[in-house]
Amino acid sequence: MGDPCTESNSMAESDSKPPSASKNGKGEGGSGHSFFTWFMVLALLGVWTSVAVVWFELVDYDDVLARAKEFRYNISEVLQGKLGAYDADGDGDFDVEDAKVLLGLKEKPSILVERRAEPESLVEEPEAEPEPEVVEEMIQPSHAEEAAWPFPDPVEEEPVVLEEVEPEGEEEPVEDEAAPEIEISEEQVEEAQVDWESELEGEPEVAEAEESAPAEEDEDDSLSEDAGENQDTASVPEGDDDEDHTEDAIDTIGEIVEEAVPEETEELDHEELLEVDQGDEPTREDENPQEAEEEPAPAEDQPVEKVLVTAEAAQEQKPKEKVKKKKPKLLNKFDKTIKAEIDAAEKLRKKGKVEEALRAFESLVQRYPQSPRSRYGKAQSEDDLAEKVRSNEVLLKAINTYREVAELPDPPADLVKTTLKRRAERQQFLGRMRGALATLEWLVQLFPEDISLKNDLGVGFLLMGDNKNAKRVYEEVLAVAPNDGFAKVHYGFILKSDNMIAESIPFLREGLQTGDPGTDDGRFYFHLGDALQRVGDSSAYEWYELGHQRGHFASVWQRSLYNVDGLKAQPWWTPRETTYTDLVKTLEKNWKTIRDEALSVMDPSRGLFVPEDENLREKGQWGQFTLWQQGKKVEKSCRSVPKTCALLDRYPEATGCKRGQIKYSVMQPGTHVWPHTGPTNCRLRMHLGLVIPANGCQIRCTNQTRAWEEGKVLIFDDSFEHEVWQDASSYRLIFIVDVWHPELTQYQRQTLSPI
Repeated sequence: MGDPCTESNSMAESDSKPPSASKNGKGEGGSGHSFFTWFMVLALLGVWTSVAVVWFELVDYDDVLARAKEFRYNISEVLQGKLGAYDADGDGDFDVEDAKVLLGLKEKPSILVERRAEPESLVEEPEAEPEPEVVEEMIQPSHAEEAAWPFPDPVEEEPVVLEEVEPEGEEEPVEDEAAPEIEISEEQVEEAQVDWESELEGEPEVAEAEESAPAEEDEDDSLSEDAGENQDTASVPEGDDDEDHTEDAIDTIGEIVEEAVPEETEELDHEELLEVDQGDEPTREDENPQEAEEEPAPAEDQPVEKVLVTAEAAQEQKPKEKVKKKKPKLLNKFDKTIKAEIDAAEKLRKKGKVEEALRAFESLVQRYPQSPRSRYGKAQSEDDLAEKVRSNEVLLKAINTYREVAELPDPPADLVKTTLKRRAERQQFLGRMRGALATLEWLVQLFPEDISLKNDLGVGFLLMGDNKNAKRVYEEVLAVAPNDGFAKVHYGFILKSDNMIAESIPFLREGLQTGDPGTDDGRFYFHLGDALQRVGDSSAYEWYELGHQRGHFASVWQRSLYNVDGLKAQPWWTPRETTYTDLVKTLEKNWKTIRDEALSVMDPSRGLFVPEDENLREKGQWGQFTLWQQGKKVEKSCRSVPKTCALLDRYPEATGCKRGQIKYSVMQPGTHVWPHTGPTNCRLRMHLGLVIPANGCQIRCTNQTRAWEEGKVLIFDDSFEHEVWQDASSYRLIFIVDVWHPELTQYQRQTLSPI
């Protein structure tokens, strides 16, 4: 037992000493309780943080997972690209077996060596092939028709296509193949090459380029198509600076749009440019040599059926003769040195980027003011822009630029010819016939030996209404080219217009039989048949039938030339069929008022009735007094017959008929009107009888003949052949009201051009 004092002192000392720490740093007693408290605080804080994150959607877990997945793909992609080069056993990745081969612990499979020889060359090939200059050229747009261009289509979108290959590799990584990006890029380049070649539409010039054809021919061929390209899309009228016909808007809907057929007489050379390189294809003469050797008998000795067959054969054979014509040369020596720049600008134009093309050509003209082809491209771009924005002002700029091309010091002759022909066509389309005629005369002076230009000049005179000078031009052509079909049909047309009916027939017939370009026109079939009818030749209907077969006439009877397809066609109509019963009732109810006003203006001393001037009468007198013409009211005439005009003002189907008339018609005894047809199937014609003799007045439409009655309306379609006899003892007076064909839509009625 120890000393009690000593024990008490030791206990006091032990109570006064602070608690000692253990070896691992953890406190004894109270220190353990403190650690547990902090652990619980941190745990609760983590729980509440997680709840807050989930509850308040502070983190987009889908996005995090997507990014993680993408990161894993990227790592895989990188490793595949970096380590794929060390793939020694051909299994598509780098693993232990590949390492053994590289360290010499294992031999490389011999089959793999042979297999990898070819892909290695493919990998190296794209790196060695392109040069900096080639890439630079590919980025720039070039001429779509340039056959000698050996590279893929140099469009601006191409680099984008090649860059899009990488995202595709990211979305669908292929871990079993090495460097897939290189192979895909190669395929994209090949596809671009195919697209560029297909854009050339299989032109023969491509084959010539592959055979290393001379650059001069290639460049001319590539530009030759441009000469006639805009003709098919001409929807903007043209003009010249010396006349005052410019309008703010351009009427592109009417006769020209409705027919949608460019005039062959004016665009022949452009069509030839497009067909010049079609290649030497076997013709029907080659396939049937016996038929080719047979010569047709003279027209006078042939039956009508044989004459028609000859005309058909000539039409089929003629286009194939154009294939062998010489290629036009559109670049001079200087333009060949800047050909790449011209092609780049032209490529923009061909792709429809009109504004960019115009800026490109304007830049070329500014830098090379003596370049004819650059200025011609500028004119074409202005022409295209005028069509796009419907601007006469822009079109006038194009017409002036076309002139500038021909005035340059060293333009190729073919380019001058193409340019001035285009200028004349634009001027004619704009209605500037005088300016177009001056351009055509300029062409004939520059190229006096070109018969086609003289033929175009003759058409220019006809459009001016100058039949005398047109006749002189065609006589000159026929003196040096007596078998020129184009000159013959136009010369025959002029003779018939001068009422030289019998003299016109051989020219019209022989011209059609040649099948020359520009002769297969409904007008010539129309006038030849009409001339034959007037001389009593029944072969007229044979020619009408041929015209129908060629698509110029709706039928042998219905021979109007300005038509809308699909309209109901019948010679005679009832009021109910027309749907204009209210108008018919108004006319018949007020026929006496209409008659009385007509009688008040029939006084010959007043001279209000004017003779028919369409050369439709064989004999007699036929006068007319017009109230509405082409949908426009003749105010002066309506002041003389105010009640009649007031009645009609309520019927827009009549007063708004831009392809018809409203008029009084008086016919004296002894009058005969030749069989004829109206110009269009877009209207129906109403005849209201006002003063009708008891006997002797008849009208025939096709093979049905009827007579007028006072106070009654007859309705017929005057696009069908009709004929009139007035063999009574006194005059016949009727009121004529043309109305829109009931099947025409409101839009068609508003947009069809006047006739």
